[in-house]
Amino acid sequence: MIYRVALGLRHLLYDKGIKKSFEAEVPTVCVGNITVGGTGKTPHTEMILRTLLGSDDWAYSNIAVLSRGYRRKSRGFQKVGRQGSALVYGDEPLQMAKKFPSVTVAVDKDRVEGCRFLAHPEELQTAKKARKCQDKEIPKADIIVLDDAFQYRRLRATLNIVLVDYNRPVHKDRPLPWGHLRDLPSRLGAADIIIVTKCPLYMDEWEKGKWAQYLGLKNFSTATCTGVRDRRTQVLLFSSIGYQPMVPVFEEADSRFMYAHRLILFSGIAKDTPLRSYLSDTYKVVKRLSFPDHHKYSSRDMRTIGHAVQAWPTACVATTEKDAQRIVDTKKVPGSLKQRLFQVPIEVHFLSDVEQKVFETTLLQRLRGFRSAL
Repeated sequence: MIYRVALGLRHLLYDKGIKKSFEAEVPTVCVGNITVGGTGKTPHTEMILRTLLGSDDWAYSNIAVLSRGYRRKSRGFQKVGRQGSALVYGDEPLQMAKKFPSVTVAVDKDRVEGCRFLAHPEELQTAKKARKCQDKEIPKADIIVLDDAFQYRRLRATLNIVLVDYNRPVHKDRPLPWGHLRDLPSRLGAADIIIVTKCPLYMDEWEKGKWAQYLGLKNFSTATCTGVRDRRTQVLLFSSIGYQPMVPVFEEADSRFMYAHRLILFSGIAKDTPLRSYLSDTYKVVKRLSFPDHHKYSSRDMRTIGHAVQAWPTACVATTEKDAQRIVDTKKVPGSLKQRLFQVPIEVHFLSDVEQKVFETTLLQRLRGFRSAL
C-alpha cells in the first residue's frame, strides 16, 4: 500500500509539472516495462536497432543506445567498449556493443546527462562529470534508444514502448514487495506502443482482443493493431522469442560438443523455462543450475559447474548471451568448461506481418515527426 501511494504521488508531481522533466535534443525511443525484469527489454532494444539500421531514414545516421548499466562498477557516463568487461559496463550494454559495432552504446545512471553527452560529445572533454569517462571519442548521436527508462520521469521520450510479459499479466499482479509490479498499471496509458512479449507462436483474434481488454484498451482492431484509451489511440502488438543456433563463448570451444546428446544448462536470468524447453527439443538436459538475475559468477560457481561437467564428461554446456558476458570476466574458468560452453542468442519477432509493418510504420513516422518539428 505504501509503495503504491508513493508511486502515485511521484507520478502526480511530474504530471502536474511540479517536478520538472526534460526532452533530449535528438529523438529518443524508450523501451521499458512496469514489472520487475524478465519482459525481454534487451532483445526488443536490439530489434529496434535492426529496424533503424535497415531503414532509409536512419541507416546512415549515428545511432546510440543509453542504458543505466545495471550492477556495473564504473561511475558516471561511459562509452561501452566492445573489448570491455561486464563488470565495468554491465552485461546487457556489453552484449549490444558487441552485436552492433556501428552503434554507440553508453551507460549513465543520469539519463538526462547521458543524452546531453551523446548529443554534444564535445562536452566530454571539459565537463567535470565526465572526468572518469574512459573513452571520450564518440560521434554526435542523431537518435538515442533508451534501455529501461520508462520509470525515469525526468526524461520525456519521443516514443514510449512498454513491454508486458504474456506469462505475467499485469492485471493479475500486485505491486512490490508482494508482487512483481515496479510501477502502476495505469502507467500503461503513457505508452505509445504496448508489446505483449513471450507469446506462443499463434494467438487468434479473440485472445488478442481479450488481452486488449485486460490492458484497458477499447475497440481494439487486429487489422490496425490499435485500440483506444481515454480518447487516445495506442498500438498493441504481440511478440515471441526465437532462439538462434548456439555459438561458442570461448575461442577454445570444440564445436563437436554441440552434437552431444546431453546438455548442462546454467543461467542467471529471471526465468529460464522457455530456454530449457527449446533446448529439450534437441538435448536431454541432465543438469540445470539457476542463479539470480545478473548474477556475478564466482570461483565457487565455477567449481559447481565444473563438478557437473565431470559428472557428464560428454555433455555440452549452454548458457544465455547475458550470462556469457559475465562468464568471460570470471576467474578460474576450467579448461574443460571453456571447451564445451556455448551461448544461445535470441531474437524477437512479431506474430504477424501486419504487426511487423505497424511497428515499423509507427516507429519511423513518430521519429520523422520529431525531425519535422525542428
